[in-house]
This record gives sequence, structure tokens and C-alpha cells, in this order.
Amino acid sequence: MSKITRRSFVQSSLAASAAVAVAPQLSRAQSANEKFGVAVVGAGGRGGSHIAAWLGDPRTRILYVVDVDEDAGEKRCNAIEKQQGKRPTFVKDMRKAFDDKSVDLISTATPNHWHALCGVWAMQAGKDAYVEKPVCHNIAEGSALIAAARKYKKICQVGTQCRSSKAVQDAVAFIADGGIGEVNFARGLCYKRRKSIGAKGDYPVPSSVDFNFWSGPAPYTDPRVTRSRFHYDWHWQRLYGNGDSGNQGPHQTDIARWGLGIDSHPNSVVSYGGRLGYQAERNDRSYVDAGDTPNTQVSIYDYGKKCIVFETRGLGVDNSADEELNRIFQSTKGNKIGVVFYGSEGYVVQRTYSDCIAYDKDFNEIKQFKGGGDHFGNFLDACISRKSEDLNADVREGHLSAGLSHLGNISFEVGEQNSVSLEEARQTLSSIKSLDDNDKTLDRTVQHLKDNKVDLSKYPLAIGPHLKFDPEREVFPDSDEATALCSRQYREGFVCPTADKV
Repeated sequence: MSKITRRSFVQSSLAASAAVAVAPQLSRAQSANEKFGVAVVGAGGRGGSHIAAWLGDPRTRILYVVDVDEDAGEKRCNAIEKQQGKRPTFVKDMRKAFDDKSVDLISTATPNHWHALCGVWAMQAGKDAYVEKPVCHNIAEGSALIAAARKYKKICQVGTQCRSSKAVQDAVAFIADGGIGEVNFARGLCYKRRKSIGAKGDYPVPSSVDFNFWSGPAPYTDPRVTRSRFHYDWHWQRLYGNGDSGNQGPHQTDIARWGLGIDSHPNSVVSYGGRLGYQAERNDRSYVDAGDTPNTQVSIYDYGKKCIVFETRGLGVDNSADEELNRIFQSTKGNKIGVVFYGSEGYVVQRTYSDCIAYDKDFNEIKQFKGGGDHFGNFLDACISRKSEDLNADVREGHLSAGLSHLGNISFEVGEQNSVSLEEARQTLSSIKSLDDNDKTLDRTVQHLKDNKVDLSKYPLAIGPHLKFDPEREVFPDSDEATALCSRQYREGFVCPTADKV
């Protein structure tokens, strides 16, 4: 990486890449006596974090809570009333809130399959939008969000909070200043224990939930619910979620791209893994978990001279099966969630949202980076300035980072029936260009599975095709099947428009 000044790098990094300045446009809430009117869409766990942020900022007042679960929504309204003195209006249909001219901005923490359409509808209605990660459920939706933000001159921030973290900002600037030499490779990790979500079956929809609105852009399934826990466990069903590659992953892939100075989709991708180990945990070979996203996955993204690898592990993670990673994270126990940058003169590791460490080549600690940030506050600052380049995480950044999750998942989905032996996997990976040691990463992954009593002769790994990707057209030029997975079939009334039709 060419050396640039720390100040110029931070300034350019925090600007939304390729963002266009919007025309001056005063917000209704810029009056000294008025506050931003906010509609919070999604009243679950992450929605609670949104609510806390808006209640904690004197510039905002929550006017609406939107949720398809009436019980959850009303409980949030009760709590908000006690804190801000005025009860927000509860609605199930977000469009009712968007139609209210007193609403200036929205924030959404819905399930993933609703993220993009919610943001598009809000911006079409004249609202600024804070959209949780992954900003889209598929590639085409991300492009639609960017197009909507530019067309309607709206501020659209993505919930990748590390962009506002002082620790990560300083660590990325340190890398850019040559702190660990030349850096062309980064590894993102989501070693995060996830238990089985229960046997696949036919379960009732909670009586307080409007399943039509909950399903929204996704197919209306029969049986309607195949998981025992209705809320949250949709993450592990690809109709609605994107697995941990798309749940936790966008935080780490975003930091990896940022630190490597990458401002595009990759040129190719290959992914391998599976949903493995739950049969062994239950001592039941016939057991079928309700999830269909991989709980063990490795994806390799080639950018020519640079490379990112992202690893997901959902089984027991007390030993990473790699002495180097254990030393970098200073632990052999528990989860390992972060990014490792490999430089010619050392390493930088992001361990938490507010903690990064730099090492020399002998793993001696040379620098620490500490401090968090106010991501919601940064969004409000940009809503006032009306400059998308003031955002720490503009929608385009979120699209490129979520896109890595989607591309890895596409390769895996296309090839998930392609079960391979360890030797076959090794032969396939040996032919794939990578700045990683593909053999070593495969061996670590296999050892992790063996440590969790996975019998790979009975439950083998699956490996997807090595897919070329056109970063500009956002298609796989050699695979119509893979290109079809860049979008989805929508239900009438819940169609997310394409970028050219927002």
C-alpha cells in the first residue's frame, strides 16, 4: 500500500466512496426548537439499540414504532413513553409512518430480507435512512438502495458501527501509513458458537405476528414456519437471513476492505463448508436442523493483487487449531471475532469494536488502538449537513461489504450438493489463486470439525464452484445459475425495484 498521510487517509476513508454531494437542502429539524422526527422499524433486540440511541440524543424524538409483532411493538411504545414523555404511534405497516410528513428519518432493524425495501420506500417518501447490516439481502437490492439515495438526495447510513470506532479508524490509518509494511491480505473471522436452532418441522406463527407483513419480499411458505423459535432464528434460513457470513460477517469484511483500500467487488469467489456437527451433538444421525445456511464456511475473494478470506465457525471454538491465531488474539478460549491484516513487517488485529493491536513479525506487541464512537450521531450530523460524504458508512460501503457475504453464499449454494473428500477439496483449492495458504486454512477447518466430533466420511464438506464475477455489471459471466441468485423472486406488493427503476 502506498504511503499517504494519516490525516488524508482518515478523511478519505470516512468519506463515502464515490459518493456524490447532494444539493443544499435544509431539514425541518434544523430549527433550534425542533427535533428530528424518527420512525423506528423493527422492535426486536437490535431495534432496542436504535431506540436507546435516539432517546439518548437531544436532537431526536421517536414518533413511530413499526413492527409486525403487535406485542413487541406496544411494549416498546410503553417504554419510550416513560422516557421521552410522549408515546409514539405503533403501526404494523411501515408505509403509514413513511407517509407522515413529521417523520424526518427512519432507522430499520428488521430481518435482513426487509432491509433494502424498507430503505427504498423510506427514501422515496422523502426520509433519510439508517439501515442495519447487511444493508441488503442480495446484490441487486444493494444497488437499488444506492440508486435511491442518489436519486432522492437522501442520507443513507449503514449499521457497520466500526466505521465510527476510533480504535478501528486509528488502526486502519496506521496500516495506511506503512505501520506493518506492505499489506495485501486480510482474514476475517467469525468463530462464534451457535447451537442448533432445533429440528425442522411445522410450527405455529405467534398470534401477535402478522405473517403476511413479516414475510414481505420473501415467498409465503407452506408450512409457514419450519423453525421452533420464530424471532431471530430466521438468520439461519436463507429465505430471510444470510447465515453468520451475512449476520456478523459484514462488520469484518467492511474493516478488511477498508484496511486494504479496496473499493470494488472482487474478481472471483469460491466457498466451501456445510451445516455440520449438530447430528453429533445430539447423537442422532437422522437429525435435520431447521437451518439451511452453513455454520462452517470459508470464502476466498480475489481482487487481483489483494485478497480477503472470511471464515465462519459455529461449533465449539475453544481452540482455533492455529497457534498463530491464538497468539494474535491472545487466547485459546471462547469466540474469536475480528480481522487480521498480514503485513510484510507485522500484523494488525481488530479484536472488538473498540480494541485493535499491532504486532511485529515475532508477535511482539508494538501498538494498541482504543476507543469507540457514535455511529448514530454521525448519521444525524450528515442529516444536518446534507452531505453524504460526511457519513462514516455510506450505503455504497455497506453494499460492497454485504456483497462479500452474498458472493460467498452464492458459491456455496450453487455447489452445496457437491460433497467432496478432503483430498478432492485440497486438489480443488490448490488450483485457486489466493494470497492465503489454502492448504493450511483447509487443515485448520478440518481439525476444528474433528475436534467437534464431525465424521467427515459421513458428513463431508461441500465446495462451491470457483466463480468469476464482473464487479461493474454485478453478474457472473460464466454462470446463469449464480447470476440468478444476485436477486430473488418477490411477492406482489413487496417488490424491491431494480436500480434503474427506483
